[in-house]
Amino acid sequence: MSSSNKIRIAVLGASGYTGSELLRILSRHPHAALVALTAEKNAGQPVSAVLPHLAFEKLPDLIKIDAVDWKTIDLAFCCLPHGTTQEVIAAIPKNVKVIDLSADFRLSNIDDYAAWYGHAHRAVDLQKEAVYGLTEVNRAKVKTARIVANPGCYPTGAQLPLIPLLKAKLISADDIVVDSKSGVTGAGRELKLGNLYAEAAEGIHAYGVAAHRHAPEIEQGLTEAMGKGVKVSFTPHLVPMNRGILSTMYVKLAAGKIANDLRAELKKTYANEPFVKVVEEGVSPATRHVRGTNACWIGVFDDRIEGRAIVISAIDNLVKGASGQAVQNMNVMYGWPETTGLEALALFP
Repeated sequence: MSSSNKIRIAVLGASGYTGSELLRILSRHPHAALVALTAEKNAGQPVSAVLPHLAFEKLPDLIKIDAVDWKTIDLAFCCLPHGTTQEVIAAIPKNVKVIDLSADFRLSNIDDYAAWYGHAHRAVDLQKEAVYGLTEVNRAKVKTARIVANPGCYPTGAQLPLIPLLKAKLISADDIVVDSKSGVTGAGRELKLGNLYAEAAEGIHAYGVAAHRHAPEIEQGLTEAMGKGVKVSFTPHLVPMNRGILSTMYVKLAAGKIANDLRAELKKTYANEPFVKVVEEGVSPATRHVRGTNACWIGVFDDRIEGRAIVISAIDNLVKGASGQAVQNMNVMYGWPETTGLEALALFP
């Protein structure tokens, strides 16, 4: 750590939506010094050229990854496309801590990674070292990690409610449906036909049906919680809004249990957590409740079908689902209060 008592940070892929959120959060973090910001296509330009809302922040110009002086860096946030991050991280000096926001280190089984991402894992030894960074579940391991695999947005919204319920054996592991709806920023900032206003506005559609890459990540966390293999029916949908993920989970209750039992267990589990909140009976979480924050709100309802319940979670996909959770993990790694830099309340309306 530098003598100024701030950690020196590189953000790789700073011009995308997750990189932009990191800059927004870290520019006000009392222990963070933004030293190197990379953007391959925009190298040589000031941050304001691609992120005008940060024009008046004192930030270094954008550079290529090859130009980063790693002797000046303590921690790197990697906001690079899936499939490229493994080789980049493998080349980073071992004394530099890494928080990876891509999917390249999230799946512990390298065969699963190859099956879902279409190519062999390119940093097998580093995969063994990587810690899955669902903070509320894995903070003890995150604290001592060098490489943290930041969770995906959909898996964050699904696992935070479901893991405690499976651990307490309040729901069946054999009948879980996860229906999630996300804002368009989840698809990244690259120009894509499906993200054009005329293509995405005034409608909603499912995508990656029965084949989305976040499914094995969700199942990995639930399997670990349950102690046996768990499969879920997971379908994501694109909604014409900028931010937010609303996940509606349909579960089968264990014998003799009701929705109030689930709510009580979640309240107990997250009683001392600053970011995960269980709403009162009858309240339905909404993305507008958490917009711009690192919060996850969870609600529980009895289903009309006897023996079933409905669990709903809301997160901001760019904050708790990405950059905010990454900063939360950084805070854990360095022993700072987890709320440091993440104190913002929700934007409303």
